[in-house]
Amino acid sequence: AKCQCKLLPRERKNCGYPGISAAECKKIGCCFNASTPSVPWCYTPKQKKVKKVCPNDPYTRINCGYPGIKAKDCTKRGCCFRAHPAGVPWCFYHRVTEE
Repeated sequence: AKCQCKLLPRERKNCGYPGISAAECKKIGCCFNASTPSVPWCYTPKQKKVKKVCPNDPYTRINCGYPGIKAKDCTKRGCCFRAHPAGVPWCFYHRVTEE
């Protein structure tokens, strides 16, 4: 992702070998930017930021509890709780999405 390559030149960590081409650099999953001399042009991207979200679609919920589980016991397990609609898990796992 482009946003993972937005690093200040001084924050760049070398990811390739001297004289690596832009294509070769990208092929190994690194960022390439030759606009600043004296810093690595092929460098390691920033870590992806992820966040946990409770899925909106009740029919994609993956059960995290048991029938009759209380909201408090569900959240203690680190899961989402929504007491609706009928016929789907009310205590269910988070989804992880990239920011």
